[in-house]
Amino acid sequence: MASGTVTNTASSGGSNDVSLEEPKKMTREDWRKKKELEEQRKLGNAPAEVDEEGKDINPHIPQYISSVPWYIDPSKRPTLKHQRPQPEKQKQYSSSGDWYKRGVQEHAVATRYRKGACENCGALTHKKKDCMERPRKVGAKYTGMNIAPDEHVQPQLMFDYDGKRDRWNGYNPEEHMKIVEEYSKVDLAKRTLKAQKLQEELASGKLEQVERDHNSEDEDEDKYADDIDMPGQNFDSKRRITVRNLRIREDIAKYLRNLDPNSAYYDPKTRAMRENPYANTGKNPDEVGYAGDNFVRYTGDTISMAQTQLFAWEAYDKGSEVHLQADPTKLELLYKSFKVKKEDFKAQQKESILEKYGGQEHLDAPPAELLLAQTEDYVEYSRHGTVIKGQEKAIACSKYEEDVKINNHTCIWGSYWKEGKWGYKCCHSFVKYSYCTGEAGKEIASTEASLLEEQPSEEEHLTKPKTLMEIHQEKQKEKKKKKHKKSSNSDSEGEEKKKQEKLKKALNAEEARLLHVKEIMQLDERKRPYNSLYETREPTEEEMEAYRMKRQRPDDPMASFLGQ
Repeated sequence: MASGTVTNTASSGGSNDVSLEEPKKMTREDWRKKKELEEQRKLGNAPAEVDEEGKDINPHIPQYISSVPWYIDPSKRPTLKHQRPQPEKQKQYSSSGDWYKRGVQEHAVATRYRKGACENCGALTHKKKDCMERPRKVGAKYTGMNIAPDEHVQPQLMFDYDGKRDRWNGYNPEEHMKIVEEYSKVDLAKRTLKAQKLQEELASGKLEQVERDHNSEDEDEDKYADDIDMPGQNFDSKRRITVRNLRIREDIAKYLRNLDPNSAYYDPKTRAMRENPYANTGKNPDEVGYAGDNFVRYTGDTISMAQTQLFAWEAYDKGSEVHLQADPTKLELLYKSFKVKKEDFKAQQKESILEKYGGQEHLDAPPAELLLAQTEDYVEYSRHGTVIKGQEKAIACSKYEEDVKINNHTCIWGSYWKEGKWGYKCCHSFVKYSYCTGEAGKEIASTEASLLEEQPSEEEHLTKPKTLMEIHQEKQKEKKKKKHKKSSNSDSEGEEKKKQEKLKKALNAEEARLLHVKEIMQLDERKRPYNSLYETREPTEEEMEAYRMKRQRPDDPMASFLGQ
């Protein structure tokens, strides 16, 4: 009986509430059919499953996402509603038109006390304990007089990310009408002044009657503003601004450079002409003002950049972690080493082939132009010898003429240098435009050099003997020099003594400072004195020397013996 009672209670509760029993286990046949149906749905042969709202469920969505958990409601069909944002959990934001109200709303002031209002002043927006008015002797609740107006309570606005950053939120467009009205008034005043001035001129007879039909608006000061357009600019008389166009009128459009329909293609949508419009005219691309968009793409460092990017892709495919934007320096170094190794490999391969099969003599042979004294290059000359068509004369390496030998010289000027002078190697002459003397000039130059070397010894022998007066004067000079040396030595000794005394004083001061620092460091941090009254000046040389002598170094092996 007890067990039956419990069963009935459970069944009656399950009829009203959601049953929390686990779903029954499917048979093997049902499981196979379910899997086949899923496969057919994925292939598109069977219609997709529909949820409780009538929406199709993508068959590729996994079951653990589409099926509702059994502990929530096992009777529900597969759906994605539980995966979508729940409306009760979404935040409610204020609309873009909502904003705080400006100013106090003028309502009719209440004449009698209202239930629930402030007992002191009679306003409905606060209670007696929050009232900011002076406490009355008898409150408005009992007198019913001088009821205070209700305060204006601003709404509590809650905006989303875009609403908080909307710079025009709360802007009243009617405020701009004040500026428009102000400018219209100024314009009207200008027109009335202009009309009054015209009437005065007409009355005085300065203007003819024919000009009376002209409209005052056409006679504005900016009437002829459009006639002063400059190339590449547009002057707007209404807004008083100057606008820069994309190109000036003197520029030739790309599609007008070559009117041949078989020339380079022009794309009107992108305004691009990739090929050279002068390709079939025989003009050199370097001499033309425009040679196509591809000419710019394949000049400068564009090609090397593309080669580096291609090398980065190939290296990444082979396992090297390099990237053009992430590691440009690493990629550049890797690419340079790769090119060096590639050239070395090619050279080794070439040498190995030549060693095995021979044929080096064919590679070292001069070009066919030198062997046969003729080429296939067409060159057309004028009667004066200048090149009309074909290969031009090679540009000289220097603006000065080279290897020019003048005045019978066999070497150029500057081929010989001696003792800071330039000359000719053929004759050892240091005169630039001199005539070459050959071997004779070399002999003369060598003899002159030997004579200059021997000349000082001869001068020594030719010196006259000194007189007794000259010898006496020289002895007096030597005595003066010796006295000066002694005085300078005594001065230097006095300076050294002074330096030693100063150094002793500095060492004593440094020892006193170190003792003072040691005493301070033993005190508590809160009892240490301040250093604000210390003298701030540049230390002298003696003080710096004393500091260096007394300074202890932790890495010094004799540091422990300094205090002994």
